[in-house]
Amino acid sequence: MGSNTSKEVKTTTEETFNEKVSYSSSLMDVSREDVEAKEDEDNGDGNGIWPGISVGLLDGWKGDVLRDDKNKLVQNSLAINPIQSIIAKSDVETVLKDQYFFNVTVKTIGSPSYFNNQKSSGRCWIFAASNVFRTSVIKNYNLKDDSFQLSQAYLFFYDKLEKSHFFLDNIADTADHDLDSRLVQYLLSSPVGDGGQWDMIVNLVEKYGLVPHQVFPDNAQASNSSPLNYLVTEKLREAALIIRRLYQEKAPQPVIEILKGATVYTVFKILSLALGSPPNADEPFTWEYIDKDGKYKSYQTNPRDFYRDHVRLDAAKHFSLIHDPRNDYDKLYTVDRLNNILGGKKIEYVNTEIDEIKSVAIKMLKDDEPIFFGSDVGKFGDRSSGVLDVTAYDYKLAFNISLGLDKAERLRTGSSQMTHAMVITGVHLDPVTQLPVRWKIENSWGDAVGDKGYFVMSDEWFSEYVFQIVTNKKYASKKTYDTWKGKDFTVLPYYDPMGSLA
Repeated sequence: MGSNTSKEVKTTTEETFNEKVSYSSSLMDVSREDVEAKEDEDNGDGNGIWPGISVGLLDGWKGDVLRDDKNKLVQNSLAINPIQSIIAKSDVETVLKDQYFFNVTVKTIGSPSYFNNQKSSGRCWIFAASNVFRTSVIKNYNLKDDSFQLSQAYLFFYDKLEKSHFFLDNIADTADHDLDSRLVQYLLSSPVGDGGQWDMIVNLVEKYGLVPHQVFPDNAQASNSSPLNYLVTEKLREAALIIRRLYQEKAPQPVIEILKGATVYTVFKILSLALGSPPNADEPFTWEYIDKDGKYKSYQTNPRDFYRDHVRLDAAKHFSLIHDPRNDYDKLYTVDRLNNILGGKKIEYVNTEIDEIKSVAIKMLKDDEPIFFGSDVGKFGDRSSGVLDVTAYDYKLAFNISLGLDKAERLRTGSSQMTHAMVITGVHLDPVTQLPVRWKIENSWGDAVGDKGYFVMSDEWFSEYVFQIVTNKKYASKKTYDTWKGKDFTVLPYYDPMGSLA
């Protein structure tokens, strides 16, 4: 397996946590006395066994709900409006807290309006990484913010191709497992999904380099990837069954390898027809541009040289800090069978406290460095306004309930995980305490949402729903950096939420 480690690793296969057995008002929104009183009222025998749902019980519940006129108002409002629109706060305090005003911002980032819309695809991680790389090119060559972008489709093409190879190798490696085993079904579930992680970017740029957007632009299939994914996935599943049958029949290994190669070629052909033919890693192209001063320049280069000589940002020296309160801090984690390139760099996470992550992020922003980060963007947010804030939505006022899961519990129960990658480009620090109040985000959903493509994230939302930032030695503590360099991995199981791809 290309994902095997070169040294013995410790594997985490079971979670250890204390189950709460007592009633919690934040979870139940009802006291023990209320439950027992209602139970006696409905059951009559006081034996402590809830009788289940009955017509009479439903009649009583309906009356309880409609007895409060406020609930009738909520019913009427929610019948014709989205929940978020009804529960969103509009008081002055919330509006001021979530305003698009920041006292620390990076000076150069590029424009959210310039080829920065992933559209109907899951390529956010490629867009976020491209926006970080793009900043370096704009700085290096004095370019206008709205005149340069890297090709996201170029990385997308080779990621799909490499994931196909990685998948087939995993299928061969698990040929002795039952087809309906949890592991094999996991492998078959999404062999070439659009999502990815920072270390997958490292693998891609180290092997294939980067190219400007004009060298390999997006097309209709890159912007709407589901039909392409279906086609590639079906061919890979077909090949997977053949590989498994060949192993059962004890076919010679060269026969299986020939099938793998033929399948990867088929995928290459599908990708080429759908996305176009990108340059090879060492194929020459001409990069032309006009800088801020109106001066025209051109370079003869190739993708690998463009990454090394023109982007000049060493992705391999950057690493991920995560906040995963389920697991021990100050340790290095990876995830079993998670990668895009066979034999490539592992997915590496240094787990640390959220306050350290924020401290590192502030240092980077003050040093004019944009930050790749992963979060659960679907929680407590509004796409049109671009506001991400756990305190800006009042579920209790509308539904008479509160949501009581903490971050660790959300991870354990499947309620939350990394779903989206973006770029942090600024922060507003309280002028008195110097603590963060809100953060400025560049998204990859075009300029028709948020503030012309920018979002604002409250510091409370950062604490609850940000899981990862990418940094380097300059900004991390020595202890954190040494943990990363030590390569003493704890391996999380393949189904762990930290294996989710943004």
